[in-house]
Amino acid sequence: MDLVLCHTTADFDTLGAAVGVTRLYPGTRLVLTGGSHPTVKDFLALHRDEYALIERRSVSPEQIQSLTVVDTQWRDRLGSAQEWLDLPGVEITLYDHHPSGTGDIAAHHRQVEPVGATVTLIAERLQQRCILLSPVEATVMALGIHADTGSLTFDHTTVRDAAALTWLMGQGASPRAISEYATPGLSPQLQDLLALTLDTVKTQEIEGLSLSWVLLELEDYVAGLSSLASQAMTLTESDLFLLVAYHPSGGDRYRVTVIGRSRGAGFGTSHLEAVDLGKVLASIGGGGHARAAAATLKHDHPQQLLDQLLQQIQAQVPPPPTARDLMSSPVRTVRPQTTIGEAQRILLRYGHSGLSVVDEGDRLVGVISRRDIDIALHHDFSHAPVKGFMTTRLKTITPDTPLPDIESLMVTYDIGRLPVLDGEDLVGIVTRTDVLRQLHQAQVAADEQRSLGGRSRRHCPLPQTVLAMLGDRLDPALWRLLQATAAQAERRGWQIYLVGGAVRDLLLAEAGAALMIDDIDLVVDGFHRAADDAAGVELARALQESYPNARLQTHGRFQTAALLWHHDPELDSLWIDIATARTEFYPYPAANPEVEASSIRQDLYRRDFTINALAIRLTAPRSGELLDFFGGLLDLEAQQIRVLHANSFIEDPTRIFRAVRFAVRLGFEIESQTQDYIRHAIASGIYHRVQVEMDATPALQTRLKRELRYILEAPYWRSAIRLLDDLNALQCIHPTLRLTPHLGRQLRLADRLLRRVDGAADAQTVPPHWEILLETLLAQLPAADRAQVAETLQLAADSIDRLRHLHQTEAAVHADLAQVEKPSGLYHHLQGYDAATLILLGVRSDRPTRRKIWHYLTRLSQVKPPLDGNDLKRLGYKPGRQYREILDALLAATLDGEVGDRASAEQFVKTQWAN
Repeated sequence: MDLVLCHTTADFDTLGAAVGVTRLYPGTRLVLTGGSHPTVKDFLALHRDEYALIERRSVSPEQIQSLTVVDTQWRDRLGSAQEWLDLPGVEITLYDHHPSGTGDIAAHHRQVEPVGATVTLIAERLQQRCILLSPVEATVMALGIHADTGSLTFDHTTVRDAAALTWLMGQGASPRAISEYATPGLSPQLQDLLALTLDTVKTQEIEGLSLSWVLLELEDYVAGLSSLASQAMTLTESDLFLLVAYHPSGGDRYRVTVIGRSRGAGFGTSHLEAVDLGKVLASIGGGGHARAAAATLKHDHPQQLLDQLLQQIQAQVPPPPTARDLMSSPVRTVRPQTTIGEAQRILLRYGHSGLSVVDEGDRLVGVISRRDIDIALHHDFSHAPVKGFMTTRLKTITPDTPLPDIESLMVTYDIGRLPVLDGEDLVGIVTRTDVLRQLHQAQVAADEQRSLGGRSRRHCPLPQTVLAMLGDRLDPALWRLLQATAAQAERRGWQIYLVGGAVRDLLLAEAGAALMIDDIDLVVDGFHRAADDAAGVELARALQESYPNARLQTHGRFQTAALLWHHDPELDSLWIDIATARTEFYPYPAANPEVEASSIRQDLYRRDFTINALAIRLTAPRSGELLDFFGGLLDLEAQQIRVLHANSFIEDPTRIFRAVRFAVRLGFEIESQTQDYIRHAIASGIYHRVQVEMDATPALQTRLKRELRYILEAPYWRSAIRLLDDLNALQCIHPTLRLTPHLGRQLRLADRLLRRVDGAADAQTVPPHWEILLETLLAQLPAADRAQVAETLQLAADSIDRLRHLHQTEAAVHADLAQVEKPSGLYHHLQGYDAATLILLGVRSDRPTRRKIWHYLTRLSQVKPPLDGNDLKRLGYKPGRQYREILDALLAATLDGEVGDRASAEQFVKTQWAN
């Protein structure tokens, strides 16, 4: 006998999932282990004969072969049927959607995933197997999704629940039945209890959240208390609601039912997501979701139990974020005399939605929004000063203003921007976007909290998880260094963040992996409390006092400092960049950016791709917080490279090569819209217009050369070159450059020959592989352009010279080698050329010529005559010019195979030259 078990007091989710299991595993019978919700009981009164229901008392345990448990992982939720779990030889399968905790059911097969309803998991399997349902089966399963997702409105609802519900409606689920049973009214008994609840409910405000509770003494068990709790929470407008009902259970003990409910986080209550009612009630044997949980137990003192639960809930409520945590700083300001036209240019330059107006003493006197500026421009007032259009009746906040107060001000007065004042000093600005982003991040963090152990291990890890990753995956000495850096920043009231590639690689690394990082980027956000020098520079100098072995470099123009260790006993070779949070503006396409102090958010926005615009906060109070303003985590999950803004490749074309490098290195795809931006940037011709019209872009050429080097010296260079060609990006080097089959073959030949020459030639005579591969690419250009492009890319002088004279060199070598018959002749003609030139010539030659060049490089160039000058002296020959003649002749004879060892060499010399 195969059985599927619903938990006690069955709801629609467990019933619907069980019905689905009976179709998934034909012949399976459904058992209600103990009671059901009133609405479920009403539904079954009409429909029970449609399902494979069997009474628990009619089951013969010795006949049970398999058990499937749905919508719970805990034995006691199965009532007396839990005894069947211990039967020998019974295979147990479990389906549940409560990922927190592993329960105490020892199942052979488990599927526990963070979706809104267990029915969703079963529906997906039925759909995969193309199993059709009857309308009554589809209806009860659809009711399960409606009930547990609040008709797709609860925060834990996923797109998978919506897809499953769509499929069930397609299977014939009845909208009329769903409407009747999904939102039932309260029974007369529950209505009386609701009135009592509203009379006796108590409420307390905790960190801006309203927590309400009620303790009800009942004469006997009352079904449907969960509906009562939901109604009471709505009517009392509580953020959190706890209902504790109890009735006698023999002796001095009581049967206690606990129902917990909470709202989803909203405007003003983003920190509500930190409260997990499922975790609170799990401590007394219950369970459920973060927002909806229940427990049934026996207890001696219900009031003490209530007090205990309230304390646990209060302990979970964190202080809400403050303006200091949300604000952008420093603030972009203008003077009252600034014209509307100039204000508009500033908004366009920095992408702001408004500007703060300060007087000569930098005191805040007004705010002007983009809307104000647009209206002024519409009426042709671009020349007028902003003081005539700015708002002067201001609402301001302090750095310590909590988020609920900020949200209340924004809603009450319809304000989109709140200046943050510390005394009279303007230290930041909080916008609606800042508030909404905080709400979103709180929601995502709560989702991660609920889904730990689920499918996604990288999705918004919690601060403590991130800190554990840092401590586990970084070298201990490096981790201590980062902690010391954070301590220095905290002493100065600054925040410091680990940013960029190190964060990306940390999130991509497998658990327990030893992450090798020798290049660290840190960003300091000083919130207007920087020293005279840039904050990054000051911090680096302070850190050097604790690490005197480090060499300090500063770059005042870019507000950065670097600490370098070389073969340090603990840190080995390490480079740490410490920069002040800054923003960049490109005055024209492909120019060097102008740099200004800014906030961490703007600092991350100036970066190239979303996966490189992640940051980890290292300083208290939220150390370990992961900043992801642009969807970088989702792109890591999707394994895609996505650019931050549409003009990124216009501003810096070398980002095209970086996109390709990261994509191939990480095994990611370049997101389709990003590919479109790349093609548009190349088609615009901006790169070549910049090269022709402006001479102020040497840094651009340096960056392009660096990217080409990174690509060509990597093991994945072939794939990268192919992708660059697919994107037409090789045109950034020269408009005519294409990866033709002929060029592809030359590159493969160059790589093969370089590998062979590495083992045969003196390493000092062969340039780095990437240079030869790049020269092979440039050699495809028209002869008149090769040297010019090499100079633009700032290649070495010998590379430029080699490409400039390549045509003449090829003609001379081909003419010489056409006459060669002996190896000694080949050696004679080629020995005057360096290895790089010969490799370049070899890959461009026909096969006979190439074989001769390869033969020279890999064998002949390594041949030495068996005798040297000391040997000639020992044989009685007097030192002089004759030595050179004898040794040259001896080398030629050795190359041609006429001499093979010392004996034959001595005989050769004695025969040709008398003493």
